[in-house]
Amino acid sequence: MPPRLATLLSLWPRLAAALLFRFASYGAMTALAVWAERRPAPTLPDLVLAHLPYVEWAARANYWLWLACYLPLALLLLWQEPRRWIRYMVAGGLVSLVRGLTIALTGLGPPDPARAGPGLGERTFGEAWLALVSPVEVFGNNALSAYLTKDLFFSGHTATTFLLALYLWHRPRLRWVALGGHALVVASVLLARLHYAIDVAGAWAVTFAVFALLEWRPREREAA
Repeated sequence: MPPRLATLLSLWPRLAAALLFRFASYGAMTALAVWAERRPAPTLPDLVLAHLPYVEWAARANYWLWLACYLPLALLLLWQEPRRWIRYMVAGGLVSLVRGLTIALTGLGPPDPARAGPGLGERTFGEAWLALVSPVEVFGNNALSAYLTKDLFFSGHTATTFLLALYLWHRPRLRWVALGGHALVVASVLLARLHYAIDVAGAWAVTFAVFALLEWRPREREAA
């Protein structure tokens, strides 16, 4: 048996627990976002968006672009460094929980209401939540049947791809690939009017703080 496969099999309980925590955190975040979607909220001016055009193809391809930039590198990290991947999943879950809380606290309206999407429609809380946590609906033909327009501060697309870049930072080649994908995702959410610029900046700040909290260790002082 290949050594990497043997390592994955030996770690499967921890891998499964990390994945379960990540999904549960995403579910909790989505529940808070669905609750926040029903509240009235203002649209605010944005200095960056005021100087950027709206790009329709970026809006249509946003989720697929995120998936292309995120999934291959995340799977590569899992295959090559499963213990680091476990920590990455835990960090991602914590970022999701913080994001859910900030969405509930802020109450921002969509940057461009005319292009914000249909919202939740007549769906109940439970129906909307199930639709939004289902990959089949999010990436399938029914993605617009349940759509969040006020899950803004902070950007989840920005946070997930930035966190992945941080966990690949120690590997120079993959670091630049991850940063390039991250830059494309950030550009897409701004050009599609999915987020304010402050949502992107907030994602950087919170994500880096969670990463530093979990991964940074103080260097031992050199002996005098």
